[in-house]
This record gives sequence, C-alpha cells and structure tokens, in this order.
Amino acid sequence: MLVMGDTLNSDFRHPRPDVRLHTILRLRWLAVLGQLAAIFIVAQGLNFDVPIIPCLTVIGLSAGLNIALQLAFAPTHRLDPVFAAALLAMNIAELAALLLLTGGLQNPFSFLFLAPVLISATALPTRYTVALGLLVAVFTSILGFFHLPLPWNGDEPLVLPRTYMIGVWLSIMLVLGVTSLYAFQVTEEARKLSDALAATELVLTREQHLTQIDGLAAAAAHELGTPLSTIFLISNELQKAAQARPLDPQVASDVKVIREQAQRCRDILAKITQLSSSGAPFDNMDLSNLIEEVVAPHREFGIDIKVHVATADTPEPVGLRNPAVLYGVGNILENAVDFARGTVEVNAWWDSERVEIIVTDDGPGIPPDMIKRIGEPYLSRRPSGEDGGNRPGLGLGVFIARTLLDRTGARVQFANRTFPDHGAIVTITWPRNRFETVG
Repeated sequence: MLVMGDTLNSDFRHPRPDVRLHTILRLRWLAVLGQLAAIFIVAQGLNFDVPIIPCLTVIGLSAGLNIALQLAFAPTHRLDPVFAAALLAMNIAELAALLLLTGGLQNPFSFLFLAPVLISATALPTRYTVALGLLVAVFTSILGFFHLPLPWNGDEPLVLPRTYMIGVWLSIMLVLGVTSLYAFQVTEEARKLSDALAATELVLTREQHLTQIDGLAAAAAHELGTPLSTIFLISNELQKAAQARPLDPQVASDVKVIREQAQRCRDILAKITQLSSSGAPFDNMDLSNLIEEVVAPHREFGIDIKVHVATADTPEPVGLRNPAVLYGVGNILENAVDFARGTVEVNAWWDSERVEIIVTDDGPGIPPDMIKRIGEPYLSRRPSGEDGGNRPGLGLGVFIARTLLDRTGARVQFANRTFPDHGAIVTITWPRNRFETVG
C-alpha cells in the first residue's frame, strides 16, 4: 500500500496563479466603454453640464494604455501580482479623476471603487488587496472634500447634506471591507478544495498504478515461464551430455552455471506468481482479507491492534480489490495508530443490507471544535514531526481517505468515545451491494 507520507510530503497549497493580462485588459476595456456611455447619456440624453473634454482626456489615456499593453504583450502573458495590482491601482486612480470632475462622492458611480478591490481579493495576495483598499480609502476621503459640482439641472442644483455625504463615505468603506473579505474567503476555500482534490486524484492514480504493476508482474511471469522452461530443459540435457562425454572443463563449468541461473530465474518467477495470485487486481477479496491487508503494515509501531470480525448468518461479503478502499481504510487506521496511546481496535460486521468497519483508538480523541469539520482539507492539529518524522501535518490525509471512500459508496462518520473512555471512533458503512460490486 502506498505510504501517506510519500504523497503529502509536498505541500499542495500552491500560491495563486498569476493573472492573465488579457483578463485585466478586458475589464479595463469594459470600464472605458461604460464610462463613455455614461458621459454620453448624461451629456446628450439628460442635457447636464458635463466637462466633456477633461473626462474624455482621462478615458483616452486609459484606452491608450490598453492599446500599448496589447501591442507590447501577447494576450496569454501572465502578470506578476505586483504589476496586476499596479494596473488595478491605475483603474482606481482613473475613476477617482473622473469623479473629481463629476461631483465626487455625490456621483452614484462612486461605488465602482469596489470593483478593483474585489478583483484583487479573488486573484492577488492579501497584501496587495489591503494596499488597494487603503488607496480607495485615501481617494474617497479626498473626494469627500475636493471635487467639481455634480452635473445637474442648472435651474435646480442638487445639494446633499454633509451628514449624508459622510454616510456615503462610511458605506463605501464598510462595503469595501465586508465584500472583499467575503470574496477572499470564498476564493481561498475553493482554491484549497481544488488543491486537495488534486492530491486525492494523485493518490488514487498512484494506487492504481501500483495495482497495475502487480498485474503486469503476473503477466510477465506467465509469459516468461515458457521460454525459461525451454532454456532450463536444454541446459539440463547439455549437462547430462557433458557428464557422459568429457568436455572442456571451461565449457562444462559454463553449462553448469547456465543451468543454475535458469533454475534461479524459475524460482524468482514462482515467487512473483505466488504474490500475484494472492493479491492480483482481478482477484476478489473478502472483508477479512481486506482488513488484514490494511492492518498488516501497522503492526510494528508499538501499538496493539486488535481485530474482531463478527460472524453472521449471511455469507461474508466479497468485493473487488479496490485501491480506493484499501487506501481510504488504511489511512484512517494510520491516523488511529498515530494518535493512540496503546491500543487500536478494528471491528467489522455485516448483514444482508450493510457492511461496516469501525476503527477505535484510545488517544485524546477529536477536539470538540474540529469534530463537525473533520474531513475538510487542510484541517489538522498534528504539528511537524509529531508522527515520528519530519513530515508536517497538512490535514489532507482524512480528506483524501473520506473522498476516496465516498466514491465507493461508503458513509464515513467521526465521533468520540463516551466518557470516561477516551479516543476517537470512525465508522465506515457501505450498502452491501455497493461493497460487493465496487469495494
């Protein structure tokens, strides 16, 4: 069975990928078109007095930068976070310049300050999002005091109370913080889940490769058996001929070596065939053998593992030798051995409807604040080196085990033993028909 540490030694929590220039440019072009449309509607449709030339100058500079970037870089070019943040900062500065010319915070489009910060929260490191948020706070504070009049009907100018403007400024700040934090948390959880699922797929793929190697070994042993038998038979005849008629000592010695090495190859192939016959991927495996294969690698760690398989009136369930089941149950048992103080119990029973495996340890149990979240990716209380090595606890082990077992139709439940006993209880339950067809 594949050792958990082999896969989890590498941290799957990769940094966020760089943002494509094409993505930023599409957003900037969308902003340019929206700003032009707003100015046209206000100036021509509503006949408000808008400083058209200064506004078009600001928008033209933004469009010119977009064109320069498109000519200088390929659409698939990926920006470093600092350059992506710089472009978003320029979006904020451009919007601030337009609002300065069109009423400051009195302009209802002032809430567009949120867009660049939200984009940063979903795509850039936290420090850049904080920096952009502070930049928005500076600009909104300035625009609260310094700006040109809001374009309006000259006969009935709009005058908003100072208290209302303070409320607008405060609402922008609050919405900026709340929405950015929410966007960051949602994106971070999605990224963690994606990375953890990638680790799960890697584990399952490696398990399947190992199983396939087992089958290839059996096939190779079968195919090599016939020519090797021929070689052994001919070498045996040559040795008999050498004994009947004296040959050159060197030739006789070479014939003897050939026969000995052919016999050695036959013995090796016999061992491979025996190993494959007891665990080939196309063989069936009953519940007792499954538990024994899972338990065997963990018996030499100083923890007493007690196995009890209850008998029932119905025949023992037999399923295919599924790497997902072996790995999932094996990892849960590995966790129990890691945290147990002296004893781990593995109990199994079945009836005509269900198959159940219960793994119990006498360790500290699952902390109350984690018991409802157990099985989430990167949820771990195991520090680096606690398991006897230098491998940090990433919190992926239980997640991967649960994901693999869920795919086989199992239901995995986590609980603590009833006081005064201590330790964790993990119950794995399959519908019997799923176990016998998948697991």
